[in-house]
Amino acid sequence: MKPALWLEIIVLYTVLTMVTVYFVSGDSPLFVIRYVLGFVFVAFLPGYCLVNILFIGVNRIDSVENVVLSVALSFGITGLAGLFLGLSPIGINFTSITVSLSAIVLGLAAVAFVRKSREPKAIQPQTVEQGSD
Repeated sequence: MKPALWLEIIVLYTVLTMVTVYFVSGDSPLFVIRYVLGFVFVAFLPGYCLVNILFIGVNRIDSVENVVLSVALSFGITGLAGLFLGLSPIGINFTSITVSLSAIVLGLAAVAFVRKSREPKAIQPQTVEQGSD
């Protein structure tokens, strides 16, 4: 996947999640969408962006490892964000957690985009055309 398309998908998903979380009420028929988008945003996206920073180029990992590491790292990142917010004067509330997690995801996605765009292209073996004598 091209780095620009990857970044666009991450940003679009983040914006879509924030819009649904803030504007879809809990008693709306669309509350299921709100919970699904929020769960994937918290449990997968931060770790996925971090995995795309750490494992690039020759160090790529397969899909199963990518998903497992993404989930594990997401819970770690979310826990650390909650810890820092709890110790800060801002405190833990709905707005602080959503804004900080969005900033973390977009920041990690931006770093991953820069790393992916600077990745050297794979050297394709050149085929030598053989002419008939």
